[in-house]
Amino acid sequence: MTALNRVPSLMARAGTASAFAIAAVGGSIVVPGVASDAAAATPATKALQIAASKKGAPYKYGATGPRRFDCSGLTQYSYKKAGKTLPRTAAQQYNKTRHISASGRKAGDLVFFHSGSSVYHVGIYAGKGKIWHSPKTGDVVKLQKIWTKSVWYGRVR
Repeated sequence: MTALNRVPSLMARAGTASAFAIAAVGGSIVVPGVASDAAAATPATKALQIAASKKGAPYKYGATGPRRFDCSGLTQYSYKKAGKTLPRTAAQQYNKTRHISASGRKAGDLVFFHSGSSVYHVGIYAGKGKIWHSPKTGDVVKLQKIWTKSVWYGRVR
């Protein structure tokens, strides 16, 4: 009998609540051909998840976490926790990414806000036209719709 064939009988004996308790404390069932969430997660999706986990953290100019952030501090912190190194400022981060088109953007890519050729803000693309970012003094890390067309996209290498 394979491990997969034993799962239904184990669950029947243990009861559904016990099966959920086993899963909650780290039990796992391996299914061939299906990647686990951890194995499937890229640095970009990990960075996005980390940024989202900081929802509500206060903005502070120059802050790089773990409890307060400015915009580039949040992106730098999130990518560092995901195993990638980014420079400190939004403009420096833009210069270190592979520039991509809006049509090629993916969740986890960086969104750079610019005025002319000057980058002044950065966030992490969450999909559906929204970003996670740390906006300004008096505000907090939040999910927000991109409010302008003056943005460039960059993919962390």
